[in-house]
Amino acid sequence: MLEQIRQLEQVARRLEPDGRKRRHVREAVVQYGETFLNTLETTKVFDPNRERVAHLFASPLQDQPSDIGDLLTLLGDAVTTPGLKPASGAHMGYIPGGGVYVSALGDYLAAVTNEFAGVSFTGPGAVAMETMLLDWMAKEIGYPPESGGNLTSGGSIANLIAIVTARDAMELAPMDIERAVVYLSEQTHHCVDKALRIAGLGASLRRFIPLDSRSRMIPEELHRVIGADQAAGLRPWLVVGSAGTTDVGAIDPLTELSEIAHAHQLWFHVDGAYGGFFVLSEGGPATLEGMAQSDSIVLDPHKGLFLPYGVGAVLIRDRAALHHAHYYDAGYMQDAHASEDDGDLLSPAELSPELTKHFRGLRCWLPLKLHGVAPFRACLDEKLLLARYFHDEVSKLGFEVGPPPELSVVAFRWIPERGDPDAFNQKLIDAIHRDGRVFLSSSRINGRFILRMAALCFRTHLDTINLTLRVLRNTVQELGG
Repeated sequence: MLEQIRQLEQVARRLEPDGRKRRHVREAVVQYGETFLNTLETTKVFDPNRERVAHLFASPLQDQPSDIGDLLTLLGDAVTTPGLKPASGAHMGYIPGGGVYVSALGDYLAAVTNEFAGVSFTGPGAVAMETMLLDWMAKEIGYPPESGGNLTSGGSIANLIAIVTARDAMELAPMDIERAVVYLSEQTHHCVDKALRIAGLGASLRRFIPLDSRSRMIPEELHRVIGADQAAGLRPWLVVGSAGTTDVGAIDPLTELSEIAHAHQLWFHVDGAYGGFFVLSEGGPATLEGMAQSDSIVLDPHKGLFLPYGVGAVLIRDRAALHHAHYYDAGYMQDAHASEDDGDLLSPAELSPELTKHFRGLRCWLPLKLHGVAPFRACLDEKLLLARYFHDEVSKLGFEVGPPPELSVVAFRWIPERGDPDAFNQKLIDAIHRDGRVFLSSSRINGRFILRMAALCFRTHLDTINLTLRVLRNTVQELGG
């Protein structure tokens, strides 16, 4: 048996390369990253050809090791070339993610140290860092000191945590679900409906409150519908407002919605995954101040703080309610529980569905500390102004536009002299994607096909917007618009 153990050890030790081998692999990876970044501005943001993806399947996993150079070549060929380059400043579709470089170094350190950020007993520093970040976000939003939160993988899980917390805080029982009522709008992000289903509330009633001309929920209608439902013997319990909708960047009248929700003793939740961090900017809309009156809110640092994909945040006004909905008990964790009973920080594992948890805080803390918050504020203000500039200039080109943007999304479309506008705009977005120099996305509002420009990537600047305007003008001409 000892001989077998020694033989297995020799093979297993390949997982621990020495300093020379680590340096060789690290330098190759860093060089790949430098080449990627140095050529990003001159590389097309979108390549519709997906044939190269098949090269991954042609190189299956095997017992024998591979050369790092060959692996990086395959990565570039099959992963970072086809499809969209989310790191590019020319990515202005959907709601762009970020990719601040220093965040990658934070992730590198988090992986090398393998800090466990789920339990304060074993990872007190990691938990303290994430708690500090959440406290900072809560203060910027206007939440009280007794609030709590969790760093998540993104807005979808953050919304799920908030809805589960609200469900338990409102003491919804299984027999209440079929008469429980949720109030939202057609512009509410679809992950909220998904979270309701996952939380066992799929059979609950949804009331879609009418919107005004700027796609914002109408408070008077909310008040009327809640009153009618209560009179009918139903169980209203949740109002969901949006701080920046995906389609047009609309901000619901959050202060008025909170007043109505609380007057009827409902939980008021705000999905601020896209727009919430604009509260940091000097030019952020005053309507965002209403976020402070919510019972829970979702923010996405991988959007408004320009960090790489994989870090969201949920804040709950009452930390005790968050803990009550997510605490756990297990004999093998008794040491950790004893630590928290002694006044240690609450563990993220007791504030979310996750036990095993990536140390997301480091990718957020390192760039904020290294660069300071000022460049993040400036970047947000820049995106607000770029959206207003684009709105004005694309209108001058002859595109139909809506009201000036509240945040950094602009919805627009071309009305051709002849033919179906929807069909023409479909051809227009397809042509832009084939061109690949800039990436926009499309949607439908009130049944009409529209194009969208979303300025949120930290690499999107004035020259990017001007290029987009040229591409739009020339493509319309080429299509005979």
